Amino acid sequence: MGRFGIVVGGGPAPGINGVIGAAATAALQRGHEVVGIMDGFKWLMEGPDVAPDHVRMLSLQDVARLHEQGGSVLHTARANPTKDPAALATVVASLDKLGIDRLVTIGGDDTAFSAKRVADVSEGRIQVVHVPKTIDNDLPLPGGIPTFGYETARQKASEVVEAIHEDCRTTNRWFVLILMGRHAGHLALGAGRAAGASVSLIREEYPPGKIRLDDVVRVIEGAIVKGLAAGDPAGVAVVAEGVAELIDPGDFEMLDNVALDEHGHIRLAELPFGKVVIDALKDSLGKRGLKVALGTKDVGYELRCATPSAFDREYTRDLGVGAVTCLERGVTGALITRQESAIVPIPFDELMDEKTGRTRVRMVDIDSDSFRAALSLQQRVTAEDLADATRLGQIAAAAKLSPDEARARYAPIR
Repeated sequence: MGRFGIVVGGGPAPGINGVIGAAATAALQRGHEVVGIMDGFKWLMEGPDVAPDHVRMLSLQDVARLHEQGGSVLHTARANPTKDPAALATVVASLDKLGIDRLVTIGGDDTAFSAKRVADVSEGRIQVVHVPKTIDNDLPLPGGIPTFGYETARQKASEVVEAIHEDCRTTNRWFVLILMGRHAGHLALGAGRAAGASVSLIREEYPPGKIRLDDVVRVIEGAIVKGLAAGDPAGVAVVAEGVAELIDPGDFEMLDNVALDEHGHIRLAELPFGKVVIDALKDSLGKRGLKVALGTKDVGYELRCATPSAFDREYTRDLGVGAVTCLERGVTGALITRQESAIVPIPFDELMDEKTGRTRVRMVDIDSDSFRAALSLQQRVTAEDLADATRLGQIAAAAKLSPDEARARYAPIR
């Protein structure tokens, strides 16, 4: 009989409880003990004398219907032991004190990296596998396989976009919706596509380096005036929050006390990015006497603990059982994936970015047929619009610009 530990790190995502429940059930039915570790790595980092007070022994009764619930019964935290070698050693010592010889971690890229380092530092005493979780869908799984939680979040987000879009059509206005996705734009693009948003803007579209706020504003403004030219005064723009990180910080100087994290990055959750964008839109349009009713909404926190969809319930239960099975077979230092109908462990080393030494990030492939199809269905000003004298004239008139000014202002990003 072994003792399995389960720990959840990073932000919530629909389906966490499905992994916990399935992993615990599989281990318990095979004669093992299961320790649920509370609050991610937080208490493990406090040391062997503290950690035992922040765990719970799980029973079959405890986890019987967990897969139906959003959230995490073990909670979660962003405590990161990899920032300090001493903290990492303390985590391993705490796991040793708890008698855990096999560990299932559940989380995103930071938790995956922490899992790899725990496996390394324990030198084989603790087998570790990681179950990838993030609504951002940005972990490097093969063949377009989604991370669990993404499909539920995308469904919920698309329902919000649809409802706001209908409100805009009813009230003749535009909304700018900011969706979660610091590193990659999968969620913003996926929800926008499913809901038929007028435009979905992601960071992958922009070239490397810093951009200006106006590089975001002019794309949305172009969609607005293109709609006005066609007699449609309403629409929704979906923007991935990560776009804000690309913008020259000087463009946020009008804001007081912009919060930065320990890496010097803007705290996106605390940045009123949507308001910044619509204020800039109002200013740009207002200078030419155009009045457009504008609103904004952040969409994200209402997605993370949503009740998981049938897809994510089934998916996470497969992953939970797969994690236990792999550990019993001696697998360690691996990410657990489901490829078609098979559970396939991928060694952590294959997921690492050689330049950063951290887990690779899966970005939206902007050269794919899928992305090109998404662009073709949006209400953006296109190169074809600008090359057609009639269409250009209509857009320019709606924007109260000359054709040459409109061509320069609304030139596509790429």
